[in-house]
Amino acid sequence: MLCKNIVYSVRKRPKVRQLHHIPKAPLPGEPAKPYTLTEIPGPRSEALLNEFSRIQQVGTIQYFADYQRSIGNYLADIDGNVFLDMFMQISTLPLGYNHRSILGALACAGNQRIMANRPALGVFPGLEWPCKIQDTLLQPCVAPKGLPCVFTTMCGACATEHAIQMAFVKYAERRRRDDNFTKEEKKSARLNKPPGCPELSILSFQGGFHGRTFGALALTHYKYIMKIDMPSLPWPVAPFPQYLYPLDQHEKENKEEDERCIEQVEDLIEQYEQKIPVAGIIIEAIQSEGGDRHASPDFFQRLQNITKKKCIPLILDEAQTGGGATGRIWAHEYFELNIPPDIVTFSNKMQAHGFYHSPEYMPTRPYRVFNTWMGDPSQILILEAVLQTIEAEDLLTHVCHVSNYLLCQLNTLQHEFPDLINSVRGRGFIIAFDTSCKEMKNKLLQLMRSKGIQVGDCGFKSIRLRPSLIFGEYHADIFLETLRSCLQELTES
Repeated sequence: MLCKNIVYSVRKRPKVRQLHHIPKAPLPGEPAKPYTLTEIPGPRSEALLNEFSRIQQVGTIQYFADYQRSIGNYLADIDGNVFLDMFMQISTLPLGYNHRSILGALACAGNQRIMANRPALGVFPGLEWPCKIQDTLLQPCVAPKGLPCVFTTMCGACATEHAIQMAFVKYAERRRRDDNFTKEEKKSARLNKPPGCPELSILSFQGGFHGRTFGALALTHYKYIMKIDMPSLPWPVAPFPQYLYPLDQHEKENKEEDERCIEQVEDLIEQYEQKIPVAGIIIEAIQSEGGDRHASPDFFQRLQNITKKKCIPLILDEAQTGGGATGRIWAHEYFELNIPPDIVTFSNKMQAHGFYHSPEYMPTRPYRVFNTWMGDPSQILILEAVLQTIEAEDLLTHVCHVSNYLLCQLNTLQHEFPDLINSVRGRGFIIAFDTSCKEMKNKLLQLMRSKGIQVGDCGFKSIRLRPSLIFGEYHADIFLETLRSCLQELTES
């Protein structure tokens, strides 16, 4: 695989091979380039924001989109502006806007009847459901190696909630050594008390983001605004490695950082053993919302060794990194783990939501881990079209080629403007760079948006890129030219 040796930062720009299969022109139906006709947000968006604010908090809305006019890598708004979208709805659109394969799947009369009847999949699945799961989520080239079981949910946060429930169930079963519940367990569980509701915990990491439902929020340590005023759970939180860049200039320091974090994980598990035992460890394959922070394969291998020694699951959160974003279906494929992780959650680019798990974590009783809908058939129908397109157009190879090109060019820019941006890093299309400070990040985001480039931010001062899998060198050149122009403008201001 071409992406195998991609690094998080690049010092010298290698000669980039021009690839004939990567179009050096807009994709069919796309505009030639982005353009803006108004300030962002424009007057129509502003008017609608004012109206909408009477019924909902609108402080997070940047502008209102026109999804009828959006196409491919371009997002249109209701004021006539057209953006080159390198954020793709918080990294959820694998094939851009209004892709023919997805529209075709949704236009099929048989598929429409599946969607119209909205089954409770855990109780009344349609006859086609097992086959659809087998042909999409459980394809050998899709399912994580060694994880033949899958549980579907309604959203990424739901996937986290049910994954940690499975961890708790398995931990309690091992400790009970008996499949029968005691009378005391049954009675106390209804009152949220032990022994029916035992005191257990999940270890998570500083800067992590796993969702905003109650249990997932207890594992999330990103922005205070998400957590303040919310009751939470006193579970252990370990440091996530914070590397110095370029990586090849800081090997010693980064190895020491790995060692420090692993030691703290082991210490926390021991500290909590007597009060709230750790029943599992959850970690993002790449810490996305927290600043696009990467950890080395060695760190993940050592973390897995700890979970095996303690007989608890390693839960890898691949909500943002799964589905081909890194040039492989799963980011953890880069970690060269000795054995598969126990549980892998998925969402975003996978369209569907849920988690894979080893047979060991299959509940022995019905309703132990359950929800009303257990996912959405329409998401699987869309995923089916996405996977067919990924294979037909060899998009994972495409991602590897274009991301190498983009990372190399970004590396050139960080040397050209070292006072403004630094620490270029990425795996495939999970790409980020740091700005000099939070104020500079906000200025750059606003300036780029005014020129028709939509990107995202993360962490304290990072800008992140999450283009679709069909993003090409042609689009990368437009972005890079605009970014250089913005950085030059900020230098002169």
